[in-house]
Amino acid sequence: MPVPKRKTSSSKRDSRRAQQKLVSDTVSFCPQCKSPKLPHRACPKCGTYKGREVIELEQ
Repeated sequence: MPVPKRKTSSSKRDSRRAQQKLVSDTVSFCPQCKSPKLPHRACPKCGTYKGREVIELEQ
């Protein structure tokens, strides 16, 4: 099995670990009903996307 010849330095180790950050989902707001929604998706509350009704919801 291959074994590293030298110890990995702390800066090399930490720069590799810097890419493993937690990212929360971005949230945009519906222009019609102002409820939070994921970007580029139809609003789950009112069913609109880009000003058009794309999902008919029962009220």
